[in-house]
Amino acid sequence: MQRPHPAASRERSGFVAAFLSLLFPGLGHAYLGAWRRGLGWAAVPLLLLALAGGVALRLSRFDLAGLAVQQSFLDALFVGNLITFAYRAAATVDAWWIAHRLAPPAYPRAARGGGTAATLRSAGSMLSIAGLAAVLLVMSVAHVAVARYDRLLSDLVGCVFTTDAAVCQPAESAAPGGSGEPAPSVDQGGVPSAPGTVGPPIASATPGSPWDGKSRLNILLIGVDEQGGAHNTDTMITVSIDPTTHQVVLFQLPRDTVDVPIPPGPARNVYGSTFQGKINAWWSAVHNRSDWYPGNAATNQPGYNGLKAILGNLYGLDINYFVEVNFGGFTKIVDVLGGVTVNVQVPVVDDRYPVPGGTLQRLYIPAGLQHMDGAAALRYSRSRHQSSDFDRGARQQRVLVSLREQTDIASILPSLDQLTAAIQQSVRTDIPPSLVPQLLQVASGIDARSIRSVIFTPPYYGTEGSDPVRGYIIEPNVSRIRAAVRAAFTVDPAFAEAHDAIAEEGATAWVLNGSGRSGQAASLAAYLDYLGIAATAPAQRPDTTGLPTTTIKAYNGAEGTDPLTAAALQQVFGVTVQPVTDPLVHVDFIVITGRQTPTLTPPPVP
Repeated sequence: MQRPHPAASRERSGFVAAFLSLLFPGLGHAYLGAWRRGLGWAAVPLLLLALAGGVALRLSRFDLAGLAVQQSFLDALFVGNLITFAYRAAATVDAWWIAHRLAPPAYPRAARGGGTAATLRSAGSMLSIAGLAAVLLVMSVAHVAVARYDRLLSDLVGCVFTTDAAVCQPAESAAPGGSGEPAPSVDQGGVPSAPGTVGPPIASATPGSPWDGKSRLNILLIGVDEQGGAHNTDTMITVSIDPTTHQVVLFQLPRDTVDVPIPPGPARNVYGSTFQGKINAWWSAVHNRSDWYPGNAATNQPGYNGLKAILGNLYGLDINYFVEVNFGGFTKIVDVLGGVTVNVQVPVVDDRYPVPGGTLQRLYIPAGLQHMDGAAALRYSRSRHQSSDFDRGARQQRVLVSLREQTDIASILPSLDQLTAAIQQSVRTDIPPSLVPQLLQVASGIDARSIRSVIFTPPYYGTEGSDPVRGYIIEPNVSRIRAAVRAAFTVDPAFAEAHDAIAEEGATAWVLNGSGRSGQAASLAAYLDYLGIAATAPAQRPDTTGLPTTTIKAYNGAEGTDPLTAAALQQVFGVTVQPVTDPLVHVDFIVITGRQTPTLTPPPVP
């Protein structure tokens, strides 16, 4: 026979018992004096918390973060959240019911207050029930929030870790071929589209192998323009990471590059040894050819695998994975992150920047630190007129590195919904979710200041030309490109150490063109940036009267606060830095070129 519960005192209310059970199962029972019953309710969550704590101590923070992108874990979390809510609700109701049943009779209070016992009992019951309902409502809100964000993250994982662009996009915005229908014909710069699949499939070429966690990791970053139903891969940056030294080099091929060698396989049998179209059209040329490259044509896998294959063949690399972002999604992501601050080295002037509707407008972005929203960052990254592909590629990489440096997880939590929606509609990757913990661990050891880049542009890496059919083209120097990739991780350690030390000073410099030679200031600014000095080339002409050679001015004590930068400038130009005090000048150093100033450019291989 079960022992009766101890009588509750007049001060012990059902609402308080329910509220304490909200905090932790069993507390409400302890408050009522039902210790054994309370311990029974508390035992299960205490054991589960101890188990979870033990598991968490055995896992690294990267393993824990990696669980957030495992679909099985998210599904288990959803079910566990429902079970937990049911358990907590049952414990709360049980504590309230015990308090309600053991409450003292209302007759004495009725006699003192003049009311009937039934009336007081009814009023007390209604208030007690209302209190219980309020506690359960608060509890349910918390669990509904957990369930909502669990499903939000689950949808994000399902959208991002797939090659099917149509999974999370409206049908009208899906990439060509996403529905399994033949893609529309794409202008490949005068190169006809390959014929459709006929006969038995030919053996597929393998574009890349899974990363083993020890060798160099190569990930292709793709920026795609999907206007008009096309899928032009206008930005192609291969991120090459040495997991041992944490060195990172970015390799970028201009979109107008033609005659890129095709690796051996069935595609080469059709097109020949090189793809005569522009490289940004290669994805569209092969995205539905599963007989050429492995993968489901309905989800565009052959396009991504084909792009990894042709670029990997050009670089002599095994490109393991890709990450794709469309330009519309890029704009939304930058906006949700609160914009990005970029050090604009050279003013961007474009009198023919295209805008929606087919019209052109004038674009001007001044030099210096500029905080940009998504639209401005995209204009800065994509402007092509009155600028070289080298400048364009450098600007794109500068935006990516700036975003990585400035992204703060805590600051984006209030905008998590918008960020999730933007990412799931615009980002695709074939990186396995199980690999995320390792990638996070590698990324944590990367210093953004040590990231170097090689942009394969003329004249060193190719030759510019004009073709009556293909228009503006760049013919690559394949041997130089492959040599640059091979030598990318063989930088002189002494130079790397000096570069990092100068960069740590954080000095800024302007290079003003006083010689009259076109492009000299921009070239020198790029060279100083290569040395680790944050240099820009404002479009202004200095007074060079009586200055045949280089003049270097250090403002407001910069020669003392930034001695390594001052020494590097003196060594480069062979002149002494002149101290100047002027509170109106907010840059540390100003270099004014003269007729005898040498023209310096960064070496082709960093």
